[in-house]
Amino acid sequence: MRPDVELRLPVDSAYVSVLRATTVSLAARLDFTIDDIEDLRIAVGEASAMVLPSATEGSDLVCRYYMRPGEVSITVAVESEDPELPEEEGFAWQVLSALTTETSTTYENGVFSVTLTMNSTVSL
Repeated sequence: MRPDVELRLPVDSAYVSVLRATTVSLAARLDFTIDDIEDLRIAVGEASAMVLPSATEGSDLVCRYYMRPGEVSITVAVESEDPELPEEEGFAWQVLSALTTETSTTYENGVFSVTLTMNSTVSL
């Protein structure tokens, strides 16, 4: 499935603010509430913090947005040779789980990704 929006940025935590700002703009276009938007902004920051330490030097931080009315799925991914998979009992994972409808991680073909899905709390 082709993403509605895809960003490729250098693997550097300085660029996470670009992902957060993009997330805010896209969620607002989907008529998410202010609270939902803030939760997504925080979740994208946490997902980025999870994948960045595992990134292969010189690779890209890739963020893909899949949008449907009342729902957005965001995948934050990096190339990695040896990812540090998050512990489901860890603080960061608990934050993501609390802020989103669904959260998952994958590592396949040398790519480590965290996927977040959120459904708007607004009834459509």
